[in-house]
Amino acid sequence: MSAATKLHKTSWCALRQLQQYRTKATLSGSSASVATRNDLFNQEQRRQRDAVGRIDKIEVRYLGLPEDVTLVMNSNISTPYNCAQHLSEGHCKRSALALIDGSVPWDMHRPLQESCTLQLLNFHVSEPHAVNKAFWRTCSFMLGAALNRAFKPEAGLQLHSFPGPNIKSGSFVHDIVLQAQNWQPSKEEMRAISAEMVKLAAQDLRIERLDVQQDLAQEMFKDSKYKSEQLPSIAQQTQGRVTLYRLGDHIDISRGPMVGSTSFLGKCTISAAHKVAEEGAAGAFYRIQGVALPSGFQLNHVAFGVLEERSKKPSPARLPNEPFEEQQQLQLS
Repeated sequence: MSAATKLHKTSWCALRQLQQYRTKATLSGSSASVATRNDLFNQEQRRQRDAVGRIDKIEVRYLGLPEDVTLVMNSNISTPYNCAQHLSEGHCKRSALALIDGSVPWDMHRPLQESCTLQLLNFHVSEPHAVNKAFWRTCSFMLGAALNRAFKPEAGLQLHSFPGPNIKSGSFVHDIVLQAQNWQPSKEEMRAISAEMVKLAAQDLRIERLDVQQDLAQEMFKDSKYKSEQLPSIAQQTQGRVTLYRLGDHIDISRGPMVGSTSFLGKCTISAAHKVAEEGAAGAFYRIQGVALPSGFQLNHVAFGVLEERSKKPSPARLPNEPFEEQQQLQLS
């Protein structure tokens, strides 16, 4: 073997080792950020629970099948899901969202604050608008988690935001930034993202809500350029509070509400990725779109194919590179 060949092989091995080191370093940094964010979430969650102090009793008047009943629950501790546990296992499995006092959509795992009436909503109720919006919003949230799982670190993925649910548009969306200005995903890549959504659904992950002060949210997202930029505007519109949601170790900003678990996602296709603007010298904004059915809903291949084609059309929602205005972006989720 010639000296030149040996030098070439040595250089190539060194380059591969350097690339592997950089990839491991990126993974380590990303994992550390996720771990820190979750630690802060857990600490604040515990602090709020400990701050409840004296436990006051509230009366929750459940309205629905098999019969109306009054439950005595704990203020700022008991959730609609806890109420469902007093009714039946079926109520726990079917109930995706709660409705408080006949008009306020409420997360299943969000503590109730005062005496109220309670309805437990599934996807077969006569007025499904509220639960459908929560489902669509949850799909966008889950898509962010799926994208984080699907992309390798070298892609330079950054989650930007997800516009509010617009069911009539035919798709749920999540806006991202990639360090690639001409990404045109293959069918295999889109199927891989869809598969990550299905995996999340199979894990039956509880979707948790937490309201925090702006300074804590800034600390949690200090490594996220776009979240950090959005937070002051969000907090200004919500008296300095920011609502966060978590599934697994994935945390994002959303006003909610969302359905109670990832298991409510049924058939799902991530159908399109539209480039909407360039970002910097080498990056670009992309809008990822998809369509899904709640679990338990059956639709034949042809009918679902029609929904898939419709979901590929560019969503009319506010673009991520437009000026951030919270009144619009509180559709953000």
